Amino acid sequence: MGKLFNVSSSPHVRSSHTTQAIMFDVAIAMLPASIYGVWQFGMHALLVLIATVVSCVLSEYIFEKLMKKPITVYDGSAVVTGMILALNMPPQIPVWMPCLGGVFAIIIVKQMYGGLGQNWMNPALAARCFLLISFAGKMTTFTEPFSDAVASATPMAMLKAGEQVDVTAMFIGRIPGTIGEVSVIALLIGAAYLVFRKVITLRIPLTYIATVAIFAAIYSGFDVSYILAHLCGGGLIFGAFFMATDYVTSPITPKGQIVFGIALGLLTGLFRIFGGSAEGVSYAIIFCNILVPLIEKFTLPTAFGKKGGKK
Repeated sequence: MGKLFNVSSSPHVRSSHTTQAIMFDVAIAMLPASIYGVWQFGMHALLVLIATVVSCVLSEYIFEKLMKKPITVYDGSAVVTGMILALNMPPQIPVWMPCLGGVFAIIIVKQMYGGLGQNWMNPALAARCFLLISFAGKMTTFTEPFSDAVASATPMAMLKAGEQVDVTAMFIGRIPGTIGEVSVIALLIGAAYLVFRKVITLRIPLTYIATVAIFAAIYSGFDVSYILAHLCGGGLIFGAFFMATDYVTSPITPKGQIVFGIALGLLTGLFRIFGGSAEGVSYAIIFCNILVPLIEKFTLPTAFGKKGGKK
């Protein structure tokens, strides 16, 4: 009878998905957008990408070395943070600015709260918002594709001003914008890879995108081109698949993920249409990161063997 029972310490359910493997997959998934951004905006975009990743990795290594903590740079999370931050940068931004953002992301947002798994907001997006506040001019100056000198308004800024935009160009990526957000095709290729590898589920991204679509439809009187412009522009696809799905700063419960996606969509719509800026994805995600503990509190399923409801 004793052979039927095996006593062991937890965890009793194990997975082959290690932190390092997951981060490696996320980095691979961002390669199409990275390659497209460098091809369209030139070698300075590549320099921004490399320098930002290096600043994040070095910040983590030096901080942990000085604090006599275990070195965790090999898990790949600092590389992913650096890539996300770099892909959110204007292509011609001075390199030292995203490097400063990388230091802020790793030390202030991540390490000061205990390292990976303890940060309460997405480090890369927190750093982007920090840079937007500190260097608003440089962070909101975008150049035309295949040009390093001609400044131009993004499609979202044009849409907010009441101008017409080319949705096809937005889908392909022949538009001004940040290094990694411009090509919806490249981002969807990376997103498909993450879904195929089972790194992410579609609950948050699809709920987020659908909510933005409904918000834009109601506001525009169901103008199809207006709706598609909101879906293809401003980093919505990048944010939905690569940032809102961050394991640490998103809900773990299925119902909570749906609530999270709806909240993201509502805030993004409000920020974009009624706010002072044409963009709203980064701020929406950070704000909803703060709400995650509350969302999980009300969406946590009842434990097996316990009655639901209040007594």
